[in-house]
Amino acid sequence: MICLSSCPGRVVPRLVGGGVAVLALAAIAGPVAAHGGAPDEAPTLASFVFDWSFEPLVAIPLVLAALVWLTLVDRAGRLHPGHPVSPWRTAAFFGGLAAVAMALMSGVEAYDTTLFSVHMVQHMLLTFAAAPLLVLAAPVTQLLRAASPEVRRRWILPILHSGPVAVLGHPVVAWLTFTVVMWATHFSPLFDMALEDPFLHDIEHALFLGSALLFWWPVVGADPGPRRMGFAGRGLYLLLQMPPNSFLAVAILMAGAPLYPHYATLGSPYGIDPLADQQLAAGLMWVVSDFVFIGAILLVVAAWMRQEERDAPAVERRVERERQRISQRAEELAARTGQPGEPSSGGGQASRVR
Repeated sequence: MICLSSCPGRVVPRLVGGGVAVLALAAIAGPVAAHGGAPDEAPTLASFVFDWSFEPLVAIPLVLAALVWLTLVDRAGRLHPGHPVSPWRTAAFFGGLAAVAMALMSGVEAYDTTLFSVHMVQHMLLTFAAAPLLVLAAPVTQLLRAASPEVRRRWILPILHSGPVAVLGHPVVAWLTFTVVMWATHFSPLFDMALEDPFLHDIEHALFLGSALLFWWPVVGADPGPRRMGFAGRGLYLLLQMPPNSFLAVAILMAGAPLYPHYATLGSPYGIDPLADQQLAAGLMWVVSDFVFIGAILLVVAAWMRQEERDAPAVERRVERERQRISQRAEELAARTGQPGEPSSGGGQASRVR
């Protein structure tokens, strides 16, 4: 990253070559079927971290996204040398990509159709880790900064100002979309069908990630949007999302029987009862979602306070200018009031002398 702006001709080919090499090695290692039988060994932290599989529909877009991002960073740095892309934005973007990879290609993916609790971890990685990190990177802003004026005018801005983007980017629509996706997927046949059909499983993942990106877009506020919320609105937006998520977790937790036949038919893999596994999944959803929302609210409040501190000197200057203007007008008014009174006073004295 340090030499990207100074030697793009060498870095980008190396990155492309490295990405191709990674994909080739993964292919040689052999793909692991996402919907195959249950793994022989019980899941462990080591298996989650080190047991990776190769999924072309995930790996190739992630590598391409990384290369596109590095290209945008390089071009934005050359076009705006005084304001390069912040390393924190790049860290957030690659953190989001890593969260997607962890959810869909690590050992988490190997157990998602065997244990509901692991499946829940997978969904939380997509919605509460990958999505906010990707939005925090402000990819639309970086695209606007790296694009030529002609491309911005003819392509990017018309899309950003289009009707579909205005509708999808509206905070109310984003909030409702995220809520509906969470409830509809868990309480509809789609969830159980996705456990049996790899294509539907991919659709489900896309729904979770896409709705989460829409949800976090107005909260982060790093990219331009149709309706920009103030800090108070963002806090309320997050606060109102807590009850639907908590009620969903409670509904799953209080169910007296397994909700999804797929998990029920597996019996008790690794000695874990399906109902107990379902309750563990609900507990994870409840605790993690509340933790994330409360943490996000606190971050919004902290950002609000920082903005107030930054704006305080400007507010004081405006108040001081207004105070001086009022004082000047008072002095002018006093001067105008006093001038006609002097002749009147003199006239009275003259009349008394006569």
